[in-house]
Amino acid sequence: MSREKIYEQLNTVFQDVFDDDSIKVEDNTSAKDISAWDSMAHINLVLGTEQEFGIKFRTSEVAKLNNVGEFIDLIQNKLAS
Repeated sequence: MSREKIYEQLNTVFQDVFDDDSIKVEDNTSAKDISAWDSMAHINLVLGTEQEFGIKFRTSEVAKLNNVGEFIDLIQNKLAS
């Protein structure tokens, strides 16, 4: 799956979790860029992403992420394995 397609699907997950169709994530987007991104929203993002892409994350993998670009990299790696 292309990085662009992952972005498209991940953006939909973000819009659904935050109930905000104006959200457009980029590589450097992080929790500090979205005011409603708290710990509960973070869990919902992870669960929504797992469901959207049919993959599972380990807590240790998610804990290392600093921004959406790293999240995209992780999704790509999961989809490739």
